[in-house]
Amino acid sequence: MRWKLLIIASLAAVVAGAGGGALLLYLLTGRAAVAPAGDAGWPALAALVLPLAAITYACVFVYRRTARRRRLQAALTALVSLSLTLAVYFAIAIYTTCCAPPLERTPPAPAPRNVG
Repeated sequence: MRWKLLIIASLAAVVAGAGGGALLLYLLTGRAAVAPAGDAGWPALAALVLPLAAITYACVFVYRRTARRRRLQAALTALVSLSLTLAVYFAIAIYTTCCAPPLERTPPAPAPRNVG
């Protein structure tokens, strides 16, 4: 097994995919993570295409540059890249939601009183 190739290709896929996806989401919506309600819609979907493309490229790269156990190494690259990408996205989501300033709520206007 070519562990160095597997690790380096996985890390490159995570940096390019998750970093580029978060940057794309930030540029399209103005924030790096999607709100819990999921109101981003198509920008969030577009931000997921970049990590999937990077992971696919890394798998093909590892598959073409190994002599034996090609499928196993490509599958391990996909699993490592996918798990690290999810970890980066969760870290971004946790960091951006817990460090954001709380929203100020204004009290509702009092109901008009009927004097008379």
